[in-house]
Amino acid sequence: MDKILIITHTADNFSIEKVTEYIGKNGCEVIRFDVDLYPLQNKLSTVFQDGEWVSILETQEVKYRLDDIAAIWYRRAYNIGKGLRDELEAKFYGAAMGEIRNTIFGFIESVDVYSLGKPSVYRRLDSKEEQLKVADKIGLKIPETCLTNNPEEARKFILKHQNVVAKMQTGFAIYEDGVENVVFTNVVSEDRLEELDSLLYCPMQFQKMIEKKKELRVTIVGRDVYAFEVDSQQFEDSKVDWRKDGVNLIDKWVRTELPGDVEEKLLELLDVYNVDYGAIDIIVSPEDEYFFIEINAAGEFFWLDNLTEENLISKSIADVLCDKAPRRNNMVTA
Repeated sequence: MDKILIITHTADNFSIEKVTEYIGKNGCEVIRFDVDLYPLQNKLSTVFQDGEWVSILETQEVKYRLDDIAAIWYRRAYNIGKGLRDELEAKFYGAAMGEIRNTIFGFIESVDVYSLGKPSVYRRLDSKEEQLKVADKIGLKIPETCLTNNPEEARKFILKHQNVVAKMQTGFAIYEDGVENVVFTNVVSEDRLEELDSLLYCPMQFQKMIEKKKELRVTIVGRDVYAFEVDSQQFEDSKVDWRKDGVNLIDKWVRTELPGDVEEKLLELLDVYNVDYGAIDIIVSPEDEYFFIEINAAGEFFWLDNLTEENLISKSIADVLCDKAPRRNNMVTA
């Protein structure tokens, strides 16, 4: 029986269980590695001796060999080293966490099997600039964009286009008094141009604001394309960034079809990056122009999966992992 390693954390959502269920139906076994239990509860070892590489994951319940797994799903790596700060002197904590991350990520990168997601892939897809350049090159429409820490360049861009939004390039949050405050996309008005002087300390991405007829979230798994649309303009808080009012919109998404040429270009985008998963954000203008906004290498999908019959996105993930569906070969020494 083929073994599929899922790398996640204990607080992940129910998508893990649905994918695990479909992996079982495909005749494969799941090994779950919750990284927030490493290293205090889980132990990971890789040994080379007598001409053989052997990797062992030891949880509190079971000891697994990982060198003979058939595939990896690198889903999440949240809260690595949870609780370690309370166990170590402060002067050792930073160094220990560096070794812990290098060990986990080094293991994931080096396992010579198919992997749905890798740390290096996530890092590459963090570059919004590269995403936009690749999308433009393959023929997808993108908004006019300015990435800068130069206040004057930003002012010129804003004054030229009038309606401009500002956004961070990463999953940006500010922590204050233990509370996480996510930085959403916001409109930049001319009366706030003087605030742009702070760009000197932190670059931002500015884009011409696209009038929205609807917004799309397109989840691609292998060659399977799941497109959903929502009218984000029906609520005031979701007009600029639908995530601000995601709870009210949660049941407003509906399955839709993409124009054939747009779907082909999105699949080509995944070909360029050689990945089998992407959660893509698209804005459709009143003129029915499709604007590519970004691709998320590990974007959430489960709220949309629940809108399909029998959680089809989870099924596609399981089929790709179990080699039951076409996939892009990314083995280390393939």
